[in-house]
Amino acid sequence: MDAVTAPEKRIMEPEKEQSMQSARAEAAASEAKMGVEGLDLYYGEFRALKDVTLDFPKNEVTALIGPSGCGKSTLLKTLNRMNDLVDGCRVDGCVSLDGDDIYGGLPVNDLRRRVGMVFQQPNPFPMSIYDNIAFGPRTHGIKGKEELDVIVEQSLRDAAIWDEVKDRLKKSALGLSGGQQQRLCIARALAVQPEVLLLDESTSALDPISTAKIEDLVIELASKYTVIMVTHNMLQAIRVSTKTAFFLLGEMVEAGDTDALFTHPKDSRTADYVSGRFG
Repeated sequence: MDAVTAPEKRIMEPEKEQSMQSARAEAAASEAKMGVEGLDLYYGEFRALKDVTLDFPKNEVTALIGPSGCGKSTLLKTLNRMNDLVDGCRVDGCVSLDGDDIYGGLPVNDLRRRVGMVFQQPNPFPMSIYDNIAFGPRTHGIKGKEELDVIVEQSLRDAAIWDEVKDRLKKSALGLSGGQQQRLCIARALAVQPEVLLLDESTSALDPISTAKIEDLVIELASKYTVIMVTHNMLQAIRVSTKTAFFLLGEMVEAGDTDALFTHPKDSRTADYVSGRFG
């Protein structure tokens, strides 16, 4: 992945750069783990994100909501530079992790270790459950069996699936149910000890029981990790998140405390969306 050419990044005017530095300092003071400031993202000439500024509090769950095509998944993929893989992608603005610009010299592999991602559809590798979890640590140089055994068990425990798979670690991960596969993918992301976990509609393909297990897990994970999740399920955002941001047509319309945003939205567009008038 290091060989992939990074998206072109436009040079900012000094005034905008100074403003962003001030915003980053304020974010650090408020314990923001990640943040975006003045973020514009283009696919060719199409402007997919429009001047987005948003902080993600440390050890909290932030939900990104909005109708399909509003830019929430695009933002999520920007946070660990998955959009680098898209031809014609161009980024303007700042994306920060612990106050440092992720486009300012941080190696992509290091970024993706620190900022893990779980996708909408479970995507276990066609190998054993054990090897799925050990894959990331091995990639980062951990080879000893005893150390890998500890990492595999702890990751599966953290993902609340250890008791279900501990007697079948050498069997194919493809034999698990959809809900188990998704928790396995979360465990695989946790195995490299990330600081931030990105969830892109990670329960949309699951049944209600599996969804409830993932939601309970996300709440538990927030004690150790900063979690940022995209969801179309507004009730899920209410149940799981402490902060919510509403997106529409590439613009971040409103962000704030989840309860406040759903009960007393400040923008009429937010009110229309959370009340079900569109979306």
